[in-house]
Amino acid sequence: MRHAAAEIIREYGPFPGVECVHGVSFDGRRVWMATGPQLLAFDPDSGDMLSSLNMAADAGTAFDGEHLFQIAEAVIRKIDPKTCEVLATIPAPGDGEDSGLAWAEGALWVGQHRGRKIYQVDPETGTVLRTIETDRFVTGVTWVDGELWHGTWENDESEVRRIDPSTGEVLERLDMPTGAGVTGLESDGRDRFFCGGGNSATVRSIRRPKRTEATT
Repeated sequence: MRHAAAEIIREYGPFPGVECVHGVSFDGRRVWMATGPQLLAFDPDSGDMLSSLNMAADAGTAFDGEHLFQIAEAVIRKIDPKTCEVLATIPAPGDGEDSGLAWAEGALWVGQHRGRKIYQVDPETGTVLRTIETDRFVTGVTWVDGELWHGTWENDESEVRRIDPSTGEVLERLDMPTGAGVTGLESDGRDRFFCGGGNSATVRSIRRPKRTEATT
């Protein structure tokens, strides 16, 4: 297992009027963040605020290339980001303990915080297709280049972890600095992760480690 300190590239915020950042997602241009009463989007290059959607957004956020998905309480809503229209609603699998949310392989991937689980979910029906057990609280979830990563924040210690999607085995750990907790987690598809910072009202970008033969 590879173990290293997370390399923080940039910190965005604190954002005015934002009390907490929950889920985060990336649509190729904007970073979306769930702040409780709103979904807000900013430019990760300039840091400028770009968009806002007024809707319940108290956990994970995902983007499928066209639509946003947002957890609120015990449901997942499919949203048109252009109109703010809710197109569909499915049950969330975590009994109100849902945390991270990601889109990959035509499915939604949902973290269950204290249950220490990640679920693969049918985006049309909410049916659970697979359950992955982990050994730490699960906050944000993301996939990049076939790798499954999740955030964890437990006992004042926070990490970003790469795990084996078949077994849940931890393959890589990136330790966040003291006080820099991870709530939401998203990849930009290249060399950055975006990490929601909880009640710090910030989003941090950290370096995604380069792959070597020894870490695959």
